Amino acid sequence: MKILKYFLYLIMLLVILFGVFLIASTLGDYNPEEREVVSESSYPDTISVNTYINIFSWNIGYCGLGAEMDFFFDGGEKVRATKENTMKNMEAIGKLLVQNDSIELFLLQEVDVSSKRTYHINQTEELTNLIKYPHSFFTANYKSFFIPVPPTEPMGKVHSGLLAISKFEPFLVERMDFPGSYPWPKKLFMLDRCFMVQRFALSNGKALLIINTHNSAFDGGALKKHEMEYLKNFLLKEYDKGNYILVGGDWNQNPPGFVDPQFNEKSGYENFLLATVSEDFLPKDWNWMYDPGTATNRSNTAPYNKETTTTTILDFFLFSPNLSPVYSKTIELDFENSDHQPILCSIEFH
Repeated sequence: MKILKYFLYLIMLLVILFGVFLIASTLGDYNPEEREVVSESSYPDTISVNTYINIFSWNIGYCGLGAEMDFFFDGGEKVRATKENTMKNMEAIGKLLVQNDSIELFLLQEVDVSSKRTYHINQTEELTNLIKYPHSFFTANYKSFFIPVPPTEPMGKVHSGLLAISKFEPFLVERMDFPGSYPWPKKLFMLDRCFMVQRFALSNGKALLIINTHNSAFDGGALKKHEMEYLKNFLLKEYDKGNYILVGGDWNQNPPGFVDPQFNEKSGYENFLLATVSEDFLPKDWNWMYDPGTATNRSNTAPYNKETTTTTILDFFLFSPNLSPVYSKTIELDFENSDHQPILCSIEFH
């Protein structure tokens, strides 16, 4: 009987501790406002409308999802890369960014500030110091003091988000919170999706909005639907003001006109349903730009194998009718240092 009593006491203690953990997680939950100012400048740069602007976007996978990795949440087994591989990936990613010094604006996703999965390396600091551009801006979209899964090797603390690095100084940088969230308590340990807006002054008196986005992934499509509607309303309102707009990032869906049914069948993902952005999402004079011949994302159910790993396109650009494309390109890296590949574009004003 005593053994049974002690066992019941142990169960009660575990339940109480778990309840305390949920209360602490709820009280400490990252709950940003719909709009938050990241930076304001009284002396911003003015960009000439008679020039080209080059933009580079890359989901760097927190430098922890190189070709040798799979990931437990995607159906793999591993929780994090070794510190050696994490540093190797960060060095290679930084080297590529430095080599592309003709780029005016870098838009990066999944950049860690202080996370157990990346050995608490401040990647925003490391990368901005390496690139040596005068302006950088960070906003969080994943912030939890302890993520309890998987139980055998918890992810622990995560602080990650979007990083923008620029040669030009914007007059305003904003974090815009996407609507919708997972039900409690799951929401305590999931990403708080957002997009970052950099507003640059133009020589014609208008503004150029460069938007860095990272949309929901493992949501069954419900959250993305609300996110896309919110983004659409934001874009149309800003365009009606006469502003110029470019959106780049990891959309976690295929671009309009690119249908990839094989990914859902062969990727091995159980929780991620790949959809395509509707072709009537925006008026037809808005333009989507991507490299149709090169994949930007791979399945993480197993380490990368060029012959067998399922790939698709999740990363691309969108720009308003008053901008024109000069070129678009995906850099083929065989997913050596991230589960995404970088995309480039150049635009001009008209």
